Amino acid sequence: MNQFIANQCIQSGVLFLTAYGGGQLVIKKGVRVNYTRKINHFMLFFSPMFLNRILSYEYTLVTLIVSFLIGVLTLGVYIKPIREKYGFIATMFTSFDRPEDRPHTLLWVSTQIIVAGFILIPMIVYFFTIGKLDLVFIPLLINGLGDGLAEPVGVAFGKHKYKVRALFGDKRYERSLEGSFCVFVVSVLSIILMMGSFTHYQFIVALAVIPAVMTLAEALSPHTWDAPFLFSVCGLALYFILQI
Repeated sequence: MNQFIANQCIQSGVLFLTAYGGGQLVIKKGVRVNYTRKINHFMLFFSPMFLNRILSYEYTLVTLIVSFLIGVLTLGVYIKPIREKYGFIATMFTSFDRPEDRPHTLLWVSTQIIVAGFILIPMIVYFFTIGKLDLVFIPLLINGLGDGLAEPVGVAFGKHKYKVRALFGDKRYERSLEGSFCVFVVSVLSIILMMGSFTHYQFIVALAVIPAVMTLAEALSPHTWDAPFLFSVCGLALYFILQI
């Protein structure tokens, strides 16, 4: 339990320091929030992998849920009264507060994480019960790397634009085919990486279906709400493929 507590404390500290550094880049160097936001995204994805090698702990349903709750509760430091009182928290918030997302930035981030967690935890439990826990890395990689690269690649290289809506309001937000293609590429690579968890026919079907449906899921999901759609679509696709 001490390892778990230390792991979670260090992880929260790393994420806060990353956000603060990103906020400084935005404020002092004029770096676009589209980039610093994705630095936070990648750290959220990769930091647990590295920390678990140093401070490993036993994975149980309880530690999984507690870890998820800690992640949600730490978002509470970003509420307006707190960030207006403490400058360093305001700086941290700046690292993911895209101007086009205001005033819904924190609402969209927090609800996306909460809903994604409620989808991901049962998926992990299911894969664990059937002895194929490795398969959970497919949706994690697609969301962590594919969707993580989609925005910066789209901002830097996107020439073919399309628009999507957000959860609230009628405003439309731009995405690009070049960005969405990142999801397709990472989907293909993640399935190849996990091919040992499939039968021969399951692997062929997964390779034919999942990259296409995940690219569509990312392309059609509401603005800032990619993760719940990616996790749910990938989880359902994997479930049906495993029935083959």
